[in-house]
Amino acid sequence: MENEISDRTLEIFYRLLRGEAVSNKAIAEKYGISSRTVSRDIGKIQDFLAENRELMQNSEVIYSHKEKAYILKSDEFLKNQELFALAKIVLGSRSLNKEELLTILSKLKKFTTTEDRQSFESIIRKEVYHYHPVRSDCESVISNLWRLIQCIENKSCISVSYIKMDRSEVVRRLIPSAIMFSEYYFYLLAYDVETENHIAKHFRIDRIKSITEHREKIQLDKKYYFDEGELREKNQFMFPGNMMKITFEFTGLSVQAILDRLPTAKVIEKDGGKSIITAEVNYGRGIIMYLLSQGSWVRVLSPQVLIDDIKKEADNITKNYQ
Repeated sequence: MENEISDRTLEIFYRLLRGEAVSNKAIAEKYGISSRTVSRDIGKIQDFLAENRELMQNSEVIYSHKEKAYILKSDEFLKNQELFALAKIVLGSRSLNKEELLTILSKLKKFTTTEDRQSFESIIRKEVYHYHPVRSDCESVISNLWRLIQCIENKSCISVSYIKMDRSEVVRRLIPSAIMFSEYYFYLLAYDVETENHIAKHFRIDRIKSITEHREKIQLDKKYYFDEGELREKNQFMFPGNMMKITFEFTGLSVQAILDRLPTAKVIEKDGGKSIITAEVNYGRGIIMYLLSQGSWVRVLSPQVLIDDIKKEADNITKNYQ
């Protein structure tokens, strides 16, 4: 009898922790007991929560007249606005296939209250319906991510079957070092095992068809360690390049948008609608693409190599329309 009561109470507690609304009547009918007995089970849970407030993050069981059932309220539950923000980030990234997206959203919903859950579903319904993930060459981006994270933790050498930009398939033997997300894609940052002068390479994780982890362990010198924060701060569109200080004139509508996009950027001079901006960036295709995306609002002042590359690219664009 005691085991039956214990199992029943645990089931009620588990359902409450999952964010379910627990009906007194439904539990009573399932176990063939009175509603008063169910209320005593709820009372035991309430007593446990009251005695362990710190452990249970100030959780409490309350009766919802709207649901006509008991629900669990907790400081650890996501507020509807927090859940909505996370969902929008996942939806906006477009990096996961639809099945993975729906699984994550379903799990996120369980961390909010029953009242907020219906509101959340109605808010994102249309965006989920029209969700279009980026095209992927692997079965699961999430599975690839987790596998690579483990390889990085284990300091394992790996071989990957990779689809290049020209759609040819190659096998690369790599030392995985870090993972980053940028513009719809997750990237593996890794070093080629075959080269002595280790130069970081970027691999889109959605293009990795298979991963083989080798027993071989390779410990890189600390000078090759990635600082993902610094890389994100100075890199555009995940194109590699050497560090360079650039200066440009900006006459567009929003200087703040430039400062947000280039975290190292500083306005060193302002004259009416004209701003002179400096920034430290990884010089390569990425920064050229970004500056060109601003059109005539941007005029590069230095270094000369960037001016020359911008001019060359502008000439090539013009030739496309002649």
